Amino acid sequence: MSQQVPVDYQSRVKKPEDFDAFWDGVLHQVAAIPLNPEIIPDPLRTSEEVEVFQVFYTSLEHVRIAAWYCRPTRRAERTPAMLLLPGYQADPPIPKEWARKGYGALSVAPRGKLRSHRQFNPGYPNLLTYNIVDRHTYAYRGFYVDAWRGIDFLLSQPEVDPTRLGVTGSSQGGGLTITTAAMRPEIRAAAAGAPYLCGFLDAIELTHTYPYEEINDFLRVHPESRHAVEETVAYFDGINFADKITCPIIVNIGLQDNVCPPETGYAMFNRIRATAKQLYPYDGHGRDAGRSKHEAFVEQFFAQQLLAER
Repeated sequence: MSQQVPVDYQSRVKKPEDFDAFWDGVLHQVAAIPLNPEIIPDPLRTSEEVEVFQVFYTSLEHVRIAAWYCRPTRRAERTPAMLLLPGYQADPPIPKEWARKGYGALSVAPRGKLRSHRQFNPGYPNLLTYNIVDRHTYAYRGFYVDAWRGIDFLLSQPEVDPTRLGVTGSSQGGGLTITTAAMRPEIRAAAAGAPYLCGFLDAIELTHTYPYEEINDFLRVHPESRHAVEETVAYFDGINFADKITCPIIVNIGLQDNVCPPETGYAMFNRIRATAKQLYPYDGHGRDAGRSKHEAFVEQFFAQQLLAER
């Protein structure tokens, strides 16, 4: 792939007519479940600059979700906060660097991740195709909500300024950033790197690398399930969430990415309704999506959106 990727690429993704009704129902269901946050100080990892806590909270189907929470030791009465979302195989890091920059920072491990897999553990590979023939039980239904409930945790913390919340992640974390910014209006700024979970049906034809190849593997064994699979993933495709994003957002993609094809990044970006949006395409870059260059833009973006005096 090269810089010639068409910005008007026509995605195969179609939004179901009951897309909003489906997700409204899910949100209504989880709203009835108490968050029951548990915050455990971690003195071993705490320093003079940053306080570290192990966090647990309850999500959809009463699954307990683990996370790391860091906050500046010296902080204003109300601080901005960041929700940090993980890649497909990576375990969520302890977000000390964000806390050093002046944010409360929550790094979430959705169900199936290490520390959140006692009640649900499909393993890798398998998350992408677990119950993929039924949108009501598909793995990502709970997985998405686990990420979104991280916002509820941040809002429950007295030091967090509810008007200054941001979300970021790369690869799967980039895809989760898209869905979180779409479904949680409290988000004021978002930065999505190399967003996965966008253009499922496009990606399984454009690339044959994993994790998307898990779907092709599944369909080779269960060819009779193709219609059900296509119907299910439409409800979870970031392209179909994108038009619900209204906050300022930046997106970076690698034009040689053979895992999350850049065509899918363009298609998703074009659907974003926010007026303050910017795409950073990095030629000569693959899965990293220009991360070493782009990190400075991300830091500056959130500083302007969340740290700047108002």
